[in-house]
Amino acid sequence: IIGYSARLLKTNCFRTAASNTSFPAVWMLLAQYSGRVPGLFVVVKKKNFFTMPETVEDKANLELYLPHPEVRGMTRLNREAFKRTVVVPVLKVKKEIVNTLLKSLKHTVLQRPGLKRVVEDPEDEDSRLVILDPHKISEFSLGESDQEVLKQLNVHPEVSKYNLELTYENFKSEEILRAVLPEGQEVTSGFSRVGHIAHLNLRDHQLPYRHLIGQVIIDKNPGITCVVNKTSIIDSTYRNFQMEVLAGERNLVTKVKENNITYELDFSKVYWNPRLSTEHGRIVELLKPSDVLFDVFAGIGPFAIPAAKKKCRVFANDLNPESYSWLLRNCKLNKVDNKIKAFNMDGRDFLLGPVREELSRELPLLKEEQKTSFHIVMNLPALAIEFLDVFQHLLAGEPCSAAGLPTVHCYGFSKHDDPAKDVRERAEASLGTSLDGRCSTYLVRNVAPNKEMLCISFQIPAEVLYKRPCPDGGKEPLWHLDFGLHRLLFQAGPTSLALWATPAVWQ
Repeated sequence: IIGYSARLLKTNCFRTAASNTSFPAVWMLLAQYSGRVPGLFVVVKKKNFFTMPETVEDKANLELYLPHPEVRGMTRLNREAFKRTVVVPVLKVKKEIVNTLLKSLKHTVLQRPGLKRVVEDPEDEDSRLVILDPHKISEFSLGESDQEVLKQLNVHPEVSKYNLELTYENFKSEEILRAVLPEGQEVTSGFSRVGHIAHLNLRDHQLPYRHLIGQVIIDKNPGITCVVNKTSIIDSTYRNFQMEVLAGERNLVTKVKENNITYELDFSKVYWNPRLSTEHGRIVELLKPSDVLFDVFAGIGPFAIPAAKKKCRVFANDLNPESYSWLLRNCKLNKVDNKIKAFNMDGRDFLLGPVREELSRELPLLKEEQKTSFHIVMNLPALAIEFLDVFQHLLAGEPCSAAGLPTVHCYGFSKHDDPAKDVRERAEASLGTSLDGRCSTYLVRNVAPNKEMLCISFQIPAEVLYKRPCPDGGKEPLWHLDFGLHRLLFQAGPTSLALWATPAVWQ
Protein backbone atom coordinates (compact mmCIF):
# COMPACT_ATOMS: atom_id res chain seq x y z
CA ILE A 1 0.00 0.00 0.00
CA ILE A 2 2.85 2.39 0.86
CA GLY A 3 4.47 1.80 -2.51
CA TYR A 4 1.18 2.29 -4.28
CA SER A 5 0.41 5.46 -2.32
CA ALA A 6 3.78 6.94 -3.34
CA ARG A 7 2.96 6.37 -7.01
CA LEU A 8 -0.60 7.62 -6.55
CA LEU A 9 0.56 10.82 -4.89
CA LYS A 10 2.52 11.65 -8.07
CA THR A 11 -0.69 11.86 -10.05
CA ASN A 12 -2.48 15.15 -10.61
CA CYS A 13 -5.59 14.10 -8.69
CA PHE A 14 -3.59 13.71 -5.48
CA ARG A 15 -0.82 16.29 -5.95
CA THR A 16 -2.99 19.30 -5.11
CA ALA A 17 -5.09 17.57 -2.47
CA ALA A 18 -2.09 16.22 -0.62
CA SER A 19 0.12 19.29 -0.77
CA ASN A 20 -1.30 20.88 2.38
CA THR A 21 -2.75 17.75 3.93
CA SER A 22 -1.60 15.80 6.97
CA PHE A 23 -0.48 12.20 6.57
CA PRO A 24 -3.72 10.73 8.06
CA ALA A 25 -5.74 12.88 5.67
CA VAL A 26 -3.75 11.52 2.73
CA TRP A 27 -4.68 8.02 3.82
CA MET A 28 -8.34 9.07 3.85
CA LEU A 29 -7.87 10.27 0.25
CA LEU A 30 -6.48 6.84 -0.61
CA ALA A 31 -9.49 5.27 1.08
CA GLN A 32 -11.84 7.33 -1.08
CA TYR A 33 -10.08 6.09 -4.22
CA SER A 34 -10.02 2.46 -3.12
CA GLY A 35 -13.33 1.86 -4.88
CA ARG A 36 -11.79 2.93 -8.19
CA VAL A 37 -8.39 1.25 -8.11
CA PRO A 38 -8.30 -2.46 -9.04
CA GLY A 39 -6.45 -4.66 -6.60
CA LEU A 40 -6.14 -2.01 -3.90
CA PHE A 41 -6.99 -3.09 -0.35
CA VAL A 42 -7.06 -0.11 1.99
CA VAL A 43 -7.28 -0.38 5.76
CA VAL A 44 -8.09 2.84 7.62
CA LYS A 45 -7.98 2.56 11.39
CA LYS A 46 -10.75 4.66 12.87
CA LYS A 47 -11.64 5.43 16.43
CA ASN A 48 -14.65 3.71 17.84
CA PHE A 49 -17.71 5.84 17.22
CA PHE A 50 -18.69 6.44 20.84
CA THR A 51 -17.82 5.03 24.22
CA MET A 52 -18.45 6.29 27.71
CA PRO A 53 -16.49 9.55 27.62
CA GLU A 54 -15.31 9.37 31.21
CA THR A 55 -12.17 7.38 31.89
CA VAL A 56 -10.27 6.97 35.13
CA GLU A 57 -6.96 8.83 34.92
CA ASP A 58 -4.78 6.43 36.91
CA LYS A 59 -4.79 3.91 39.73
CA ALA A 60 -4.01 6.53 42.35
CA ASN A 61 -6.97 8.69 41.38
CA LEU A 62 -9.10 5.56 41.23
CA GLU A 63 -8.29 4.81 44.87
CA LEU A 64 -8.91 8.37 46.03
CA TYR A 65 -12.19 8.87 44.23
CA LEU A 66 -13.87 5.51 44.75
CA PRO A 67 -17.49 5.85 45.82
CA HIS A 68 -18.52 4.48 49.19
CA PRO A 69 -17.83 0.71 49.31
CA GLU A 70 -21.40 -0.01 50.44
CA VAL A 71 -22.69 0.61 46.88
CA ARG A 72 -21.20 -2.70 45.72
CA GLY A 73 -23.97 -4.93 44.33
CA MET A 74 -26.53 -2.12 44.06
CA THR A 75 -29.09 -2.82 41.30
CA ARG A 76 -31.42 0.12 41.94
CA LEU A 77 -29.69 3.50 41.79
CA ASN A 78 -29.48 5.32 45.13
CA ARG A 79 -27.51 8.52 44.55
CA GLU A 80 -27.31 9.37 48.25
CA ALA A 81 -25.29 6.20 48.92
CA PHE A 82 -22.38 7.55 46.87
CA LYS A 83 -21.51 10.33 49.32
CA ARG A 84 -18.00 10.13 50.69
CA THR A 85 -15.56 12.43 52.47
CA VAL A 86 -11.87 12.41 51.56
CA VAL A 87 -8.96 14.34 53.11
CA VAL A 88 -7.06 16.56 50.67
CA PRO A 89 -4.18 19.07 51.09
CA VAL A 90 -4.93 22.82 50.80
CA LEU A 91 -3.04 26.10 50.84
CA LYS A 92 -4.42 29.21 52.50
CA VAL A 93 -4.09 32.13 50.05
CA LYS A 94 -5.25 35.74 49.96
CA LYS A 95 -8.11 35.91 47.47
CA GLU A 96 -6.51 38.65 45.34
CA ILE A 97 -3.57 36.42 44.35
CA VAL A 98 -5.52 33.17 43.82
CA ASN A 99 -5.41 33.34 40.01
CA THR A 100 -1.69 34.03 39.98
CA LEU A 101 -1.07 31.09 42.30
CA LEU A 102 -3.17 28.74 40.17
CA LYS A 103 -1.05 29.57 37.13
CA SER A 104 2.22 29.22 39.01
CA LEU A 105 1.31 25.89 40.63
CA LYS A 106 -0.78 24.47 37.79
CA HIS A 107 1.01 21.10 37.97
CA THR A 108 0.43 20.81 41.71
CA VAL A 109 -3.15 22.08 41.99
CA LEU A 110 -5.98 19.52 41.87
CA GLN A 111 -7.07 18.92 38.26
CA ARG A 112 -10.35 17.02 38.18
CA PRO A 113 -13.43 17.99 36.13
CA GLY A 114 -16.44 18.74 38.30
CA LEU A 115 -14.47 19.60 41.44
CA LYS A 116 -13.67 23.14 42.52
CA ARG A 117 -10.00 23.89 42.96
CA VAL A 118 -10.71 26.88 45.16
CA VAL A 119 -13.12 26.91 48.13
CA GLU A 120 -13.97 29.51 50.74
CA ASP A 121 -12.00 29.64 53.97
CA PRO A 122 -14.54 29.21 56.81
CA GLU A 123 -12.22 31.09 59.20
CA ASP A 124 -11.24 34.07 57.03
CA GLU A 125 -13.46 35.71 54.42
CA ASP A 126 -10.47 37.50 52.85
CA SER A 127 -8.71 34.20 52.12
CA ARG A 128 -9.38 31.16 49.99
CA LEU A 129 -8.31 27.52 50.22
CA VAL A 130 -6.59 26.17 47.11
CA ILE A 131 -6.94 22.38 46.86
CA LEU A 132 -3.76 20.56 45.88
CA ASP A 133 -3.42 17.18 44.22
CA PRO A 134 -2.81 14.70 47.07
CA HIS A 135 -0.81 12.41 44.75
CA LYS A 136 1.72 15.17 44.07
CA ILE A 137 2.09 16.36 47.65
CA SER A 138 4.21 13.90 49.61
CA GLU A 139 3.16 13.72 53.28
CA PHE A 140 1.30 17.02 52.91
CA SER A 141 4.47 19.04 52.27
CA LEU A 142 5.53 20.95 49.17
CA GLY A 143 8.72 20.41 47.21
CA GLU A 144 11.50 22.98 47.03
CA SER A 145 10.45 24.43 43.66
CA ASP A 146 6.85 24.94 44.82
CA GLN A 147 8.06 26.52 48.07
CA GLU A 148 10.18 28.94 46.07
CA VAL A 149 7.08 29.99 44.07
CA LEU A 150 5.14 30.58 47.31
CA LYS A 151 8.02 32.63 48.71
CA GLN A 152 7.93 34.93 45.68
CA LEU A 153 4.16 35.36 46.10
CA ASN A 154 4.54 35.91 49.85
CA VAL A 155 2.33 32.88 50.65
CA HIS A 156 2.93 30.83 53.77
CA PRO A 157 4.02 27.30 52.63
CA GLU A 158 2.11 25.46 55.33
CA VAL A 159 -0.13 22.75 53.87
CA SER A 160 -3.34 22.04 55.77
CA LYS A 161 -5.84 19.19 55.64
CA TYR A 162 -9.34 19.71 54.30
CA ASN A 163 -12.35 17.39 54.35
CA LEU A 164 -13.71 17.31 50.80
CA GLU A 165 -17.19 15.86 50.41
CA LEU A 166 -17.78 13.92 47.21
CA THR A 167 -21.29 13.17 45.95
CA TYR A 168 -22.78 11.15 43.09
CA GLU A 169 -22.36 14.20 40.84
CA ASN A 170 -18.58 14.18 41.37
CA PHE A 171 -18.03 10.61 40.21
CA LYS A 172 -17.58 9.53 36.61
CA SER A 173 -19.61 6.84 34.87
CA GLU A 174 -16.85 4.26 34.94
CA GLU A 175 -16.06 4.96 38.60
CA ILE A 176 -19.71 4.48 39.56
CA LEU A 177 -20.08 1.25 37.60
CA ARG A 178 -16.74 -0.10 38.80
CA ALA A 179 -17.89 0.44 42.39
CA VAL A 180 -21.29 -1.20 41.78
CA LEU A 181 -20.49 -4.25 39.66
CA PRO A 182 -18.74 -7.30 41.17
CA GLU A 183 -14.97 -6.84 41.48
CA GLY A 184 -12.88 -8.08 38.58
CA GLN A 185 -15.70 -7.93 36.01
CA GLU A 186 -15.60 -5.78 32.88
CA VAL A 187 -17.21 -2.40 33.49
CA THR A 188 -16.91 -0.14 30.45
CA SER A 189 -19.72 -0.78 28.01
CA GLY A 190 -19.47 0.98 24.65
CA PHE A 191 -22.65 2.45 23.26
CA SER A 192 -23.85 4.12 20.12
CA ARG A 193 -25.67 7.42 20.29
CA VAL A 194 -28.64 7.76 17.95
CA GLY A 195 -30.20 11.16 18.57
CA HIS A 196 -31.46 11.15 22.15
CA ILE A 197 -31.03 7.35 22.39
CA ALA A 198 -28.04 5.45 23.79
CA HIS A 199 -27.84 1.94 22.36
CA LEU A 200 -26.06 -0.70 24.47
CA ASN A 201 -24.94 -4.29 23.88
CA LEU A 202 -24.60 -5.48 27.48
CA ARG A 203 -22.76 -8.64 28.48
CA ASP A 204 -24.54 -11.33 30.48
CA HIS A 205 -22.83 -10.40 33.75
CA GLN A 206 -24.03 -6.80 33.38
CA LEU A 207 -27.71 -7.65 32.86
CA PRO A 208 -28.71 -7.68 36.57
CA TYR A 209 -27.47 -4.07 36.74
CA ARG A 210 -28.90 -2.96 33.39
CA HIS A 211 -31.45 -0.46 34.71
CA LEU A 212 -28.86 1.18 36.97
CA ILE A 213 -26.38 1.32 34.06
CA GLY A 214 -29.02 2.96 31.88
CA GLN A 215 -29.80 5.62 34.48
CA VAL A 216 -26.11 6.39 35.03
CA ILE A 217 -25.64 6.92 31.27
CA ILE A 218 -28.56 9.36 31.22
CA ASP A 219 -27.20 11.21 34.26
CA LYS A 220 -23.69 11.54 32.90
CA ASN A 221 -24.40 12.28 29.21
CA PRO A 222 -26.37 15.48 28.53
CA GLY A 223 -28.92 15.09 25.74
CA ILE A 224 -29.48 11.36 26.22
CA THR A 225 -33.00 10.74 27.52
CA CYS A 226 -33.47 7.06 26.57
CA VAL A 227 -31.21 4.02 26.96
CA VAL A 228 -31.92 0.73 25.19
CA ASN A 229 -30.21 -2.65 25.21
CA LYS A 230 -30.14 -4.99 22.22
CA THR A 231 -31.81 -8.27 23.18
CA SER A 232 -31.58 -10.19 19.88
CA ILE A 233 -29.44 -10.46 16.76
CA ILE A 234 -30.29 -8.35 13.72
CA ASP A 235 -33.07 -9.97 11.71
CA SER A 236 -31.75 -10.50 8.18
CA THR A 237 -35.12 -9.84 6.56
CA TYR A 238 -35.83 -6.32 7.81
CA ARG A 239 -32.47 -5.58 9.51
CA ASN A 240 -34.00 -4.62 12.86
CA PHE A 241 -33.70 -6.20 16.29
CA GLN A 242 -35.55 -6.53 19.57
CA MET A 243 -34.56 -4.07 22.29
CA GLU A 244 -35.40 -3.29 25.90
CA VAL A 245 -35.74 0.25 27.24
CA LEU A 246 -33.51 0.34 30.32
CA ALA A 247 -34.07 3.90 31.51
CA GLY A 248 -35.67 7.18 30.50
CA GLU A 249 -38.49 7.90 28.09
CA ARG A 250 -39.86 5.21 25.80
CA ASN A 251 -39.85 7.42 22.71
CA LEU A 252 -37.76 5.68 20.03
CA VAL A 253 -38.56 8.09 17.19
CA THR A 254 -35.52 10.29 16.88
CA LYS A 255 -33.59 12.64 14.63
CA VAL A 256 -29.93 12.27 13.69
CA LYS A 257 -27.47 14.27 11.64
CA GLU A 258 -24.83 12.56 9.52
CA ASN A 259 -22.44 14.26 7.09
CA ASN A 260 -24.53 17.46 7.35
CA ILE A 261 -27.77 15.69 6.40
CA THR A 262 -30.69 15.20 8.79
CA TYR A 263 -32.61 11.92 9.05
CA GLU A 264 -35.67 10.96 11.05
CA LEU A 265 -36.33 7.35 12.06
CA ASP A 266 -37.97 4.96 14.47
CA PHE A 267 -34.97 3.17 15.95
CA SER A 268 -37.08 0.17 16.96
CA LYS A 269 -38.29 -0.50 13.40
CA VAL A 270 -35.46 0.37 10.99
CA TYR A 271 -31.72 -0.23 10.73
CA TRP A 272 -29.40 2.64 11.62
CA ASN A 273 -25.73 2.38 12.57
CA PRO A 274 -23.86 5.63 13.34
CA ARG A 275 -20.55 3.77 12.99
CA LEU A 276 -21.10 3.68 9.21
CA SER A 277 -21.08 7.45 8.68
CA THR A 278 -17.51 7.42 7.32
CA GLU A 279 -18.36 4.63 4.89
CA HIS A 280 -21.47 6.44 3.66
CA GLY A 281 -19.34 9.50 3.00
CA ARG A 282 -16.63 7.48 1.24
CA ILE A 283 -19.01 5.99 -1.31
CA VAL A 284 -20.79 9.28 -1.98
CA GLU A 285 -17.37 10.88 -2.53
CA LEU A 286 -16.82 8.48 -5.45
CA LEU A 287 -19.92 9.81 -7.25
CA LYS A 288 -20.01 12.69 -9.68
CA PRO A 289 -22.98 14.90 -10.58
CA SER A 290 -25.11 13.18 -13.28
CA ASP A 291 -23.97 9.70 -12.15
CA VAL A 292 -26.66 7.08 -11.53
CA LEU A 293 -26.89 5.26 -8.19
CA PHE A 294 -28.89 2.09 -7.57
CA ASP A 295 -29.17 1.49 -3.81
CA VAL A 296 -30.42 -2.08 -3.43
CA PHE A 297 -30.76 -2.12 0.38
CA ALA A 298 -31.28 1.59 0.96
CA GLY A 299 -32.63 1.70 4.52
CA ILE A 300 -33.73 5.24 5.36
CA GLY A 301 -31.39 6.74 2.75
CA PRO A 302 -27.82 7.34 4.07
CA PHE A 303 -26.34 6.61 0.61
CA ALA A 304 -29.30 7.69 -1.54
CA ILE A 305 -30.07 11.12 -0.08
CA PRO A 306 -26.52 12.56 -0.07
CA ALA A 307 -26.07 11.19 -3.62
CA ALA A 308 -29.24 13.01 -4.70
CA LYS A 309 -27.95 16.14 -2.98
CA LYS A 310 -24.89 15.76 -5.21
CA LYS A 311 -27.21 15.89 -8.26
CA CYS A 312 -27.01 12.19 -9.05
CA ARG A 313 -30.01 10.25 -10.31
CA VAL A 314 -30.96 7.76 -7.61
CA PHE A 315 -33.02 4.57 -7.51
CA ALA A 316 -33.42 3.47 -3.87
CA ASN A 317 -35.03 0.28 -2.63
CA ASP A 318 -35.71 -1.45 0.68
CA LEU A 319 -37.76 -4.51 1.52
CA ASN A 320 -38.73 -3.25 4.99
CA PRO A 321 -42.01 -1.25 4.68
CA GLU A 322 -40.98 0.88 7.67
CA SER A 323 -37.61 1.72 6.08
CA TYR A 324 -39.37 2.57 2.81
CA SER A 325 -41.78 4.87 4.67
CA TRP A 326 -38.97 6.69 6.50
CA LEU A 327 -36.96 6.87 3.25
CA LEU A 328 -39.83 8.76 1.62
CA ARG A 329 -40.12 11.01 4.65
CA ASN A 330 -36.41 11.79 4.66
CA CYS A 331 -36.43 12.50 0.93
CA LYS A 332 -39.05 15.20 1.55
CA LEU A 333 -37.25 16.45 4.66
CA ASN A 334 -34.09 16.98 2.60
CA LYS A 335 -35.97 18.24 -0.49
CA VAL A 336 -34.75 15.52 -2.86
CA ASP A 337 -38.04 13.65 -3.30
CA ASN A 338 -38.10 14.64 -6.99
CA LYS A 339 -34.58 13.22 -7.53
CA ILE A 340 -35.05 9.78 -5.99
CA LYS A 341 -37.23 6.96 -7.25
CA ALA A 342 -38.07 4.81 -4.24
CA PHE A 343 -39.12 1.15 -4.26
CA ASN A 344 -40.38 -1.29 -1.63
CA MET A 345 -39.23 -4.62 -3.14
CA ASP A 346 -37.05 -7.63 -2.52
CA GLY A 347 -33.48 -6.75 -3.52
CA ARG A 348 -33.34 -9.48 -6.17
CA ASP A 349 -36.59 -8.29 -7.74
CA PHE A 350 -35.28 -4.72 -7.71
CA LEU A 351 -32.17 -5.79 -9.64
CA LEU A 352 -34.14 -7.90 -12.12
CA GLY A 353 -36.79 -5.19 -12.58
CA PRO A 354 -36.03 -1.44 -12.27
CA VAL A 355 -32.24 -1.82 -12.39
CA ARG A 356 -32.26 -4.01 -15.51
CA GLU A 357 -34.80 -1.75 -17.22
CA GLU A 358 -32.78 1.40 -16.56
CA LEU A 359 -29.46 -0.15 -17.61
CA SER A 360 -31.03 -1.63 -20.76
CA ARG A 361 -32.33 1.79 -21.68
CA GLU A 362 -29.31 3.93 -20.73
CA LEU A 363 -26.19 1.90 -21.55
CA PRO A 364 -26.81 1.62 -25.32
CA LEU A 365 -27.17 5.42 -25.47
CA LEU A 366 -23.83 6.09 -23.81
CA LYS A 367 -21.25 7.76 -26.01
CA GLU A 368 -17.50 7.60 -25.52
CA GLU A 369 -17.30 11.27 -24.50
CA GLN A 370 -20.04 10.93 -21.89
CA LYS A 371 -18.82 10.69 -18.30
CA THR A 372 -21.91 9.25 -16.64
CA SER A 373 -21.10 6.32 -14.36
CA PHE A 374 -23.48 3.73 -12.95
CA HIS A 375 -23.00 2.57 -9.35
CA ILE A 376 -24.82 -0.25 -7.55
CA VAL A 377 -24.56 -0.24 -3.74
CA MET A 378 -25.42 -3.47 -1.94
CA ASN A 379 -25.13 -2.84 1.81
CA LEU A 380 -26.55 -5.99 3.37
CA PRO A 381 -23.33 -7.58 4.61
CA ALA A 382 -24.96 -10.76 5.93
CA LEU A 383 -26.42 -11.67 2.51
CA ALA A 384 -25.45 -9.24 -0.26
CA ILE A 385 -22.74 -11.42 -1.84
CA GLU A 386 -25.36 -14.10 -2.47
CA PHE A 387 -27.27 -11.61 -4.67
CA LEU A 388 -24.37 -11.13 -7.10
CA ASP A 389 -25.47 -14.07 -9.26
CA VAL A 390 -28.32 -11.82 -10.47
CA PHE A 391 -25.79 -10.03 -12.70
CA GLN A 392 -25.16 -13.17 -14.77
CA HIS A 393 -26.59 -12.31 -18.22
CA LEU A 394 -28.72 -9.55 -16.73
CA LEU A 395 -28.63 -7.63 -20.03
CA ALA A 396 -28.95 -8.69 -23.67
CA GLY A 397 -27.26 -7.35 -26.77
CA GLU A 398 -23.83 -5.99 -27.55
CA PRO A 399 -21.83 -4.84 -24.50
CA CYS A 400 -21.39 -1.14 -23.90
CA SER A 401 -17.93 0.39 -23.68
CA ALA A 402 -15.76 -0.81 -20.80
CA ALA A 403 -16.00 2.61 -19.17
CA GLY A 404 -19.79 2.36 -19.07
CA LEU A 405 -19.97 -0.96 -17.23
CA PRO A 406 -21.69 -0.52 -13.85
CA THR A 407 -19.56 -0.51 -10.70
CA VAL A 408 -20.79 -2.61 -7.78
CA HIS A 409 -20.01 -1.82 -4.14
CA CYS A 410 -20.97 -4.99 -2.27
CA TYR A 411 -20.62 -5.47 1.50
CA GLY A 412 -19.88 -8.65 3.38
CA PHE A 413 -18.77 -10.03 6.72
CA SER A 414 -15.73 -12.26 7.09
CA LYS A 415 -14.19 -14.28 9.93
CA HIS A 416 -11.40 -15.52 7.69
CA ASP A 417 -7.68 -15.03 8.43
CA ASP A 418 -7.47 -13.17 5.11
CA PRO A 419 -10.85 -11.37 4.96
CA ALA A 420 -10.14 -9.57 1.67
CA LYS A 421 -9.33 -12.83 -0.10
CA ASP A 422 -12.36 -14.53 1.46
CA VAL A 423 -14.80 -11.85 0.30
CA ARG A 424 -13.28 -11.75 -3.19
CA GLU A 425 -13.49 -15.53 -3.62
CA ARG A 426 -17.12 -15.60 -2.47
CA ALA A 427 -17.97 -12.80 -4.89
CA GLU A 428 -16.21 -14.67 -7.71
CA ALA A 429 -18.21 -17.80 -6.92
CA SER A 430 -21.49 -15.88 -7.18
CA LEU A 431 -20.47 -14.14 -10.39
CA GLY A 432 -18.92 -17.23 -11.98
CA THR A 433 -15.77 -15.41 -13.02
CA SER A 434 -12.45 -14.24 -11.66
CA LEU A 435 -12.06 -10.72 -10.25
CA ASP A 436 -8.31 -10.99 -9.92
CA GLY A 437 -6.89 -7.56 -10.80
CA ARG A 438 -10.39 -6.22 -11.42
CA CYS A 439 -11.56 -5.34 -7.90
CA SER A 440 -10.59 -3.43 -4.76
CA THR A 441 -11.42 -4.40 -1.20
CA TYR A 442 -11.91 -1.92 1.63
CA LEU A 443 -12.01 -2.77 5.34
CA VAL A 444 -15.01 -0.88 6.72
CA ARG A 445 -14.85 -1.80 10.42
CA ASN A 446 -14.28 -4.50 12.97
CA VAL A 447 -17.73 -5.78 13.97
CA ALA A 448 -16.68 -8.22 16.69
CA PRO A 449 -13.56 -10.19 17.65
CA ASN A 450 -12.38 -11.97 14.47
CA LYS A 451 -15.27 -10.57 12.43
CA GLU A 452 -14.72 -7.84 9.85
CA MET A 453 -17.05 -5.88 7.59
CA LEU A 454 -15.64 -5.23 4.11
CA CYS A 455 -16.69 -3.61 0.86
CA ILE A 456 -15.61 -5.13 -2.46
CA SER A 457 -15.87 -2.82 -5.47
CA PHE A 458 -15.63 -3.89 -9.12
CA GLN A 459 -17.00 -3.19 -12.56
CA ILE A 460 -19.25 -6.04 -13.67
CA PRO A 461 -17.30 -7.90 -16.38
CA ALA A 462 -19.00 -7.69 -19.78
CA GLU A 463 -18.91 -11.48 -20.19
CA VAL A 464 -20.96 -11.76 -16.99
CA LEU A 465 -23.39 -8.89 -17.51
CA TYR A 466 -24.31 -9.47 -21.17
CA LYS A 467 -26.10 -12.32 -22.85
CA ARG A 468 -25.02 -11.86 -26.48
CA PRO A 469 -27.31 -12.75 -29.41
CA CYS A 470 -26.29 -15.90 -31.30
CA PRO A 471 -24.80 -15.45 -34.78
CA ASP A 472 -26.40 -18.65 -36.15
CA GLY A 473 -29.93 -17.33 -36.20
CA GLY A 474 -31.23 -17.86 -32.73
CA LYS A 475 -29.88 -21.09 -31.28
CA GLU A 476 -27.89 -20.43 -28.16
CA PRO A 477 -24.54 -22.11 -27.72
CA LEU A 478 -24.64 -24.64 -24.94
CA TRP A 479 -22.05 -22.63 -22.99
CA HIS A 480 -24.36 -19.60 -22.79
CA LEU A 481 -27.43 -21.76 -22.30
CA ASP A 482 -26.14 -23.17 -19.05
CA PHE A 483 -24.35 -20.39 -17.22
CA GLY A 484 -25.00 -22.27 -14.01
CA LEU A 485 -22.72 -25.05 -15.29
CA HIS A 486 -20.12 -22.40 -16.14
CA ARG A 487 -20.28 -21.25 -12.54
CA LEU A 488 -19.89 -24.78 -11.20
CA LEU A 489 -16.86 -25.35 -13.41
CA PHE A 490 -15.31 -22.10 -12.26
CA GLN A 491 -15.68 -23.22 -8.66
CA ALA A 492 -14.26 -26.65 -9.49
CA GLY A 493 -10.99 -25.18 -10.78
CA PRO A 494 -8.99 -24.96 -14.04
CA THR A 495 -8.45 -28.74 -14.41
CA SER A 496 -12.17 -29.48 -14.51
CA LEU A 497 -12.73 -26.48 -16.76
CA ALA A 498 -10.18 -27.72 -19.28
CA LEU A 499 -11.71 -31.21 -19.24
CA TRP A 500 -15.24 -30.00 -19.84
CA ALA A 501 -14.16 -27.61 -22.55
CA THR A 502 -13.05 -30.42 -24.87
CA PRO A 503 -15.08 -30.86 -28.10
CA ALA A 504 -15.92 -34.46 -27.20
CA VAL A 505 -17.71 -33.44 -24.02
CA TRP A 506 -19.76 -30.68 -25.63
CA GLN A 507 -20.74 -32.93 -28.55
